[in-house]
Amino acid sequence: MKTAIRKFAIDLRIRVGYGTAFFLLLLSYVLTLYANSELLKQARLVDNSNKIILQVEGLISSLKDAETGMRGYLLMKDESFLEPYEQSKEVTDSIFRSLWNETLNDSDRQLALNSLRGLMKKKYELMDSSIVNYQRHNYQMTDRMEVKGYFDKEIMDRIRSTVKQVYLMEQTRLKERSDEMAARYYALNTIIIASLALAILMAIYGFYTYSRENKARRVADERVFEYQEQLQQRISELDKANKELIQMRSIEKFASTGRIARTIAHEVRNPLTNINLAVDQLKTEMNGNLPENSGLTAENPGLMLEMISRNSLRINQLITDLLNSTKFTDLVYKRVSINKLLDETLELAKDRIQLNNITVTKNYSDDICDVAVDADRMQIAFLNLIVNAIEAMEPGKGILQLKTFSKEHRCVVTITDNGPGIDKESQSKLFEAYFTTKPKGTGLGLTNTQNIILNHNGHIHMESETGKGTSFTITLDFA
Repeated sequence: MKTAIRKFAIDLRIRVGYGTAFFLLLLSYVLTLYANSELLKQARLVDNSNKIILQVEGLISSLKDAETGMRGYLLMKDESFLEPYEQSKEVTDSIFRSLWNETLNDSDRQLALNSLRGLMKKKYELMDSSIVNYQRHNYQMTDRMEVKGYFDKEIMDRIRSTVKQVYLMEQTRLKERSDEMAARYYALNTIIIASLALAILMAIYGFYTYSRENKARRVADERVFEYQEQLQQRISELDKANKELIQMRSIEKFASTGRIARTIAHEVRNPLTNINLAVDQLKTEMNGNLPENSGLTAENPGLMLEMISRNSLRINQLITDLLNSTKFTDLVYKRVSINKLLDETLELAKDRIQLNNITVTKNYSDDICDVAVDADRMQIAFLNLIVNAIEAMEPGKGILQLKTFSKEHRCVVTITDNGPGIDKESQSKLFEAYFTTKPKGTGLGLTNTQNIILNHNGHIHMESETGKGTSFTITLDFA
């Protein structure tokens, strides 16, 4: 419980460290976005002030162009000098409308511009009047025109003063906005630097906590890994022992079946011998002394006696087969290639394979060692398995797979079919004598196969699943 609480506290500190660092970084990003938005607004205001200053300067420049054009006309008496004067009216009007639109939300600016508009209007009226009087008096200057000239100069001075007032006002606002923008910029940098510093400190704290505890975790993980390896090794040992136990049980079961078979053979053959002797005696005594309408003749001792003899011989043969399939026999060992032995067995089943149109696939190991077996007996074992596989598969769709490989310094052979499989109940009885699922089977084929493999100090194992086929695995010693 204490360990769990301590681990929770450590994890909590790590989470708090990294979580705080993440929060501070997120806060700095949010503040950066907000400050950038405010800086953008200030930049727009600064740009507006610069634009107004430039437009005011353009207004004065346009009025100067008008004065220059008019004076050139008065001096040179050439109307081409009036072209800048006429153009200045349009330029001045356009600039003033733009200035008016830029300052709609500022009453002080609007008041100054309204005053400037009146002065500009009066200025152009005076210049227009001077040009008309100049043309009426045959391009000669008059006293009245000179008086208007002084008045025109006074108006121009007032225009310059008003423009200067607007200019200074915008310069003041421009400075204020620039200062405010700089202040926000520095504040933003301060916030970002402080947030980053705190985030780095919290991240270092989290990393330090994690590194300090990670060593203990690594040690614990190593111990867990060692325990897992030990557990895996024990599982492997248990699995190996379980396989050996299954093999021993198979041998014990086989030996027990052999003992029972020998007992049955002894107990059954004695009565069978008496039955056969009795039948022979009856045949001898009844020869020539047969009752009428019995259906028996001297040449034919009788169908009933023949039936008894045939069935007696059949019982005797079944007992012989049972004894042969359950007893340990002397083997003639010789060194052979397991791949070659399987190919020779396939040749024995070639007719059945072709008749049922079975596809055979081989996956032999090329570098597998030879085995020491009784080749004839082992062919019988393999042939029983191959024939069973062929009979289990649907003609035209069957696939018979043969595979050889080496495992744990032993030779392994698998024979697999894609038939309907074997149900769980039948699997437990598969190697029992006289157990069969075939209509005409004797139930001794797999018993004999198991006998042969056990005689070779081998092991046979079956895996099957309904609808997915059956696989027999035979394990033998290398030569």
